[in-house]
Amino acid sequence: MKKAIIYKEFLKTKWVLLGIVLVFAAYLGYLFLTISKSAQINGLESIWTYMISKSAVLFDGFRFFPLAAGIVLAAAQFVPEASHKRLKLTLHLPYPQGKMIALMYCFGLVALLLIFALSAIAIAVFMSKIVVKELILSILLSIIPWFLAGFAGYLWTSAICLEPTWKMRILLAVLLAGVAGVCFLSPMAEAYNKFLPYLAIFILLAQSLIFYAVSRFKEGLQD
Repeated sequence: MKKAIIYKEFLKTKWVLLGIVLVFAAYLGYLFLTISKSAQINGLESIWTYMISKSAVLFDGFRFFPLAAGIVLAAAQFVPEASHKRLKLTLHLPYPQGKMIALMYCFGLVALLLIFALSAIAIAVFMSKIVVKELILSILLSIIPWFLAGFAGYLWTSAICLEPTWKMRILLAVLLAGVAGVCFLSPMAEAYNKFLPYLAIFILLAQSLIFYAVSRFKEGLQD
């Protein structure tokens, strides 16, 4: 049953996942070319000086991509379940409901984790040719909040899609906007270092929202 559920989620989201990967690859490739061109024209020292003097990350244009990816993937997974009432049929399968929902959203979380990890690796490999490892580490630490925003977007959007009442959907959307906003408060490099563990724990605890929304969906609550 586990394999069947995972395969169902893969079939439902494969084109969306491919699109996310292609968009990430295309935009990161564009940023890599831009940075390379700047290094060729102005020299590597200019990149180092700019990063250190301005506390710059160099990949600011990428900051909202993880959030968009999380929202789009969640919508692709859970809008069909809610709009066509397929979730009610799914919940009647001979498999524990909690484990079934956990498998569904864990599929999305793992897919996002792989995409985000590959993006971070690509950035690290590219920048290793331009700056020292201390600056690479600074970049990676600085983009973690953007990836956390992506996970928040996925978790909250999943709950919004499954939530049966508009009042609660609006409340969840406001919460998502607030949490995502926190992830983008500062453009400075390593601005979130001390706050990262707390932000990560808070976002991961949001998974309980999905189970709450599913229970309300199953009860057939309406506005």
